[in-house]
Amino acid sequence: MTTSSSTSLFIIGSGPAGLTAAVYSARAELQPLVCEGTTPGGQLMGTTAVENWPGDVSILGPELMTRMREHAAHCGAQYIEGSVTAVDLSQRPFHIVTDTQHYFEAQALIIATGATPKRLNCPGESLYWGRGVSTCAVCDGALYRNKSVIIVGGGDSAMEYASFLAKFTNKITVIHIRDTLTASPSLQRRVLDHSNIAIRYTSSVTEIIGNGNQVTHVLVHNQQTDTSETIAVDGIFIAIGLTPNSKLFKDHIACDKAGYIIQQPHSTETSVKGVFAAGDCVDPRYRQAITSAGDGCRAALDAERFLNENTP
Repeated sequence: MTTSSSTSLFIIGSGPAGLTAAVYSARAELQPLVCEGTTPGGQLMGTTAVENWPGDVSILGPELMTRMREHAAHCGAQYIEGSVTAVDLSQRPFHIVTDTQHYFEAQALIIATGATPKRLNCPGESLYWGRGVSTCAVCDGALYRNKSVIIVGGGDSAMEYASFLAKFTNKITVIHIRDTLTASPSLQRRVLDHSNIAIRYTSSVTEIIGNGNQVTHVLVHNQQTDTSETIAVDGIFIAIGLTPNSKLFKDHIACDKAGYIIQQPHSTETSVKGVFAAGDCVDPRYRQAITSAGDGCRAALDAERFLNENTP
């Protein structure tokens, strides 16, 4: 049975961007509805210790997201289970449909759907995700001080990961599937000139092995020699890209060639008036919880201003 309701502000996504937007908009008495999506809490639900969130020396990712969710609820935000499956942004009120057969009308919309890290899809990856497997060196790098780490990838992100991790350990190996790096020349040089960073070309990680609790080894296959080797390692950082979760909106709002939603200059508003976007779905560069939260704050303030100026 389909049910329907209306709201002034609908927020799609419940990571740091969506929940911060919920806090600010609820405090502004906009009574936001937050659609939590298939993974409530976003990427931080799959991490262990977060040590760069201001005010907390160390906090578990799931705990941080639970606290943010409770904060937004305390301010008056309401939550909707499930995911958005269709939108009509051709006119206001905007129309939103969820997979739980709910239909909503909203005067303004904030898209905070995040991005999904590309995976290796090899045995052991899912089992040890967040237990030695990471996609964020800035988030987790300090946990691997003086430990052995592997970075998978050869682009800008992989080189930035290698340079950052070199602050904590001298046991770094970059695994790259091609015979040359694809990063910008300056980033390549920074890594190639570093004596503590080794690079294995024409190679790929084919299995992640652990003791049931933590990564202990990886199986690396060299395509050129057609040989495999098991390497002892404490952590593996995957830097092969992210996919912004914007597919649902690509026919409705402007996105760049990589799929990231385009914001208007000096605003979080998209190409559709009244539709705002925040967090990793617009950010291919920083991808931090704190920057996503800041973007969520901006989106809520922009939405509040829009509603004040465009609501009879």
